[in-house]
Amino acid sequence: MTTNGQTGSTIDARSLLSTLWIFAMFNYLYADVMGVMDPEGLRRLMTGTVGTLHVTQGFLLGAAILMETAIAMVLLARILPYRPNRWANMIVGVIHTLAVLSSMFVGTGVTLYYAFFAAIEIPCTCFIVWYAWRWPNPEAAPLKTVRMTQ
Repeated sequence: MTTNGQTGSTIDARSLLSTLWIFAMFNYLYADVMGVMDPEGLRRLMTGTVGTLHVTQGFLLGAAILMETAIAMVLLARILPYRPNRWANMIVGVIHTLAVLSSMFVGTGVTLYYAFFAAIEIPCTCFIVWYAWRWPNPEAAPLKTVRMTQ
């Protein structure tokens, strides 16, 4: 029962953060799948150049590392101790937010489906950062009130 007398459930911060990373990952994945299904996007990928971006082995490795950070956060959000957990969520969340934002300005223009996914991914990773920032330390001792008497 909550303090106001209503019953309700609370979600564990670790579970919520992990679930948000899963949600972000599915959106990243499906945005990429849609990109391969887009005939114009596929044509550009097949040439190895998307706008000013050259799709090289180094680029693909960088993209793989970026995606692996989100994949790793699904697990790390559940198992890391409080302090490194908060920092990892905030740092990786900012990196992914900036990556999606910057990807909007690379290439030959933003497609409607990509803008749609970005409009979901960016608030999701911003929420992860905000939630991790506001996450109170569960092990911290509550402040004690000291009463002064004369």
